[in-house]
Amino acid sequence: MRLADVAQFATGSLRGSPTRTLLMMLAMAIGVAAVVVLTALGEGARRYVVDQFSSLGTNLVIVLPGHTETAGIGPGMLLGQIPREITLDDAEAIQRSASVKRIAPLTVGSAMLSRGSLNREVVVLGSTSNLLEVRHMNLGIGKFLPEGDIHESASVCVLGNQMKRELFGNDQAVGQWVRLGDRRFRVIGVLAAQGESMGMRTDELVIVPVASAHQLFNTSGLFRVLIEAKGRDVIEQAKHEAEQIMLQRHHGEKDVTVITQDAVLATFDRILTALTMAVGGIAAISLAVAGVLIMNVMLIAVAQRVKEIGLLKALGAPGKRIRNLFFAEAALLSGIGSIAGLVLGYAGSLIIRQVYPVLPATPPWWAVLAACGTALGTGILFSVWPARRAAKLDPVAALAGR
Repeated sequence: MRLADVAQFATGSLRGSPTRTLLMMLAMAIGVAAVVVLTALGEGARRYVVDQFSSLGTNLVIVLPGHTETAGIGPGMLLGQIPREITLDDAEAIQRSASVKRIAPLTVGSAMLSRGSLNREVVVLGSTSNLLEVRHMNLGIGKFLPEGDIHESASVCVLGNQMKRELFGNDQAVGQWVRLGDRRFRVIGVLAAQGESMGMRTDELVIVPVASAHQLFNTSGLFRVLIEAKGRDVIEQAKHEAEQIMLQRHHGEKDVTVITQDAVLATFDRILTALTMAVGGIAAISLAVAGVLIMNVMLIAVAQRVKEIGLLKALGAPGKRIRNLFFAEAALLSGIGSIAGLVLGYAGSLIIRQVYPVLPATPPWWAVLAACGTALGTGILFSVWPARRAAKLDPVAALAGR
């Protein structure tokens, strides 16, 4: 019997019971679609995090107050102790490192932004002129923070795009005065619309010189120090030098944490990849259920087609040929079900991308191959028992309907 005859026989068998065939294909399609959609969600989350970290800048090293052993809710904080502050002098010392291209010290707080009768509580970010390059921000109109001594305060600010619209509408903002807290600032620039980055909406920020932020919030410490290394090959060197500088300046006490963008990104990447594989594996369980369904239905089919099998054996078809016929039927069911599942899965992923444009929900290639392979594998595997049972039928008894 030729391969074309086997395929024709299997197709005819499936057409003979359209309802049963449709239900088995639907079960397999739902399993494949579940794997595709869930892995697309996981992959979308992974790529979203990667894009968010990439938007922070390149070759980044970040210095945070507090050592990793005591950062967060640790024993020191329970005893009322807080990490030593990172100062502007510390930031300047890091800037002098041979592997550092530029730094951007950060101070963050909130204040009431006012213009005339319009008031809005905003996040105020204190930094330097380097922030624009370090964080890859785009300036819409005007100028960014002035260069010069980071210890000098200036009553100037840069508005986020949404803040400009809310306070000035279509009017010119550059050159106008606004009030932050109890101080007046002149608007010298407006950021281009940039949306959200790592949970912070840059369109709603007001950026002022770091020394001005310290005066506004009556503080002297820094929230973070962003360091841009001179190249990817010196990121680890920049990290080590920053650690050593802070260790020397803080009298040998390890009271800061220095992390690299790549290290954080690699950690998130591993976690989200493992999560994607886990949810894909859970969804693949439904494919095993579909395989059991195929086995049960094919066992019933063997009982219903005893005479047909007996006739084939009486005509000289060996047991191997009978088994191949049932394998072909299972493979055809699984194959069509897989194709239908892929269509459903990609359609579901497209809907997710339309509803949540920020989430690039595209199924990874390995998940698509694994879903199809698992579907075909389970379908053929669970057809082994019915196929062997059919192959072992006695032709005389089968023709007699026993």
